[in-house]
Amino acid sequence: MPASLGLEARATDDDHQSLKLWLRMMACTNQVQAELRRQLRQQFGITLARFDYMAQLHRYPEGLSMRLLGQYLMVTGGNVTGLTNELVKEGWVERLADPEDRRSVKVRLTQVGVQTFEQIATVHEAWVVSMFSGLRVQDRKLMIDLLGSLRQQVAASTSDHIELGHG
Repeated sequence: MPASLGLEARATDDDHQSLKLWLRMMACTNQVQAELRRQLRQQFGITLARFDYMAQLHRYPEGLSMRLLGQYLMVTGGNVTGLTNELVKEGWVERLADPEDRRSVKVRLTQVGVQTFEQIATVHEAWVVSMFSGLRVQDRKLMIDLLGSLRQQVAASTSDHIELGHG
């Protein structure tokens, strides 16, 4: 079929299956995140955004620049600043002068922040394990492998442009 007919007219059963897969992946992700948000709020009084922020800093004990932290979290500088202000007030994060760039500020977890995060992370991991416990071990492994392959394929195709026809 000519490209001028538009994507829908050219769609094959495989295309529809890919769309269905993407929607299913999004629905599963949203469901898991909603439950994690609920549990974090209920049991620890924190948001998933705060947990993710602390998780990033936990990976870098020496701290991260606010700019780099924002990149890792995929949020704006304003969001990082707001979260930082909240977590500094809690005593979980501290700001440090960046010795490599005097215009930049680094943030890192305080000792209390490390202890708090590790306590929450242990419980968080148990929640995730519980949510996935209904899947057989080999099915979880297969899903990990398949999603890894998908990520590689998507990364390799990001330079390719899919032209969506109009009409």
